[in-house]
Amino acid sequence: MSTQAAARSLDGIALPAPGVWEIDPSHSSVGAVARHLMVSKVRGRFTSFAGRVTIGETPEGSAVEATIEAASIDTAEPKRDAHLRSPDFLDAERYPTLDFRSTAVKQTGPTSLSVDGDLTIRGITRPVTLEVGYGGLISDPFGNAKAIFSAQTEIDREDWGMTWNAALETGGVLVGKRLQIELEIQAVRKP
Repeated sequence: MSTQAAARSLDGIALPAPGVWEIDPSHSSVGAVARHLMVSKVRGRFTSFAGRVTIGETPEGSAVEATIEAASIDTAEPKRDAHLRSPDFLDAERYPTLDFRSTAVKQTGPTSLSVDGDLTIRGITRPVTLEVGYGGLISDPFGNAKAIFSAQTEIDREDWGMTWNAALETGGVLVGKRLQIELEIQAVRKP
């Protein structure tokens, strides 16, 4: 589907046409950043996820849902990844997915949105707000229209029962409580 057929204009901005847009996992990323040793940052990403963005007639009429495979966490360190999959953190065997379902979308600027939703990790559901930037509507070399979004939020991992930590000799803890969640999304309209 061409970009022109998949677009409409709202307040002079080319927006995706209403309908269901599937997240393209091969061109999207879902990541998290945590403090390690109180000062450095460790980045991880999930390699298996799926989702959809349902574009409404207005931004407020839109919705998002996504499912992430907990066992797909990858920090480029196999021992750390195994620990993150364990009951100390994601408990991937018992809770194989992390799920997000939006509850409200609010336009906050010409190309920015605030997306409230329920995030479920380890069977615990808590509200979160994603700050979303709309990057535009672009055609790939094969003529497929792609809607581009970036999103971020910060969560306290202990709110989802991930309380494991280790004290440092110099004070502080091994793993920070706060996680930065970062998403880079390309979505393709379903026919």
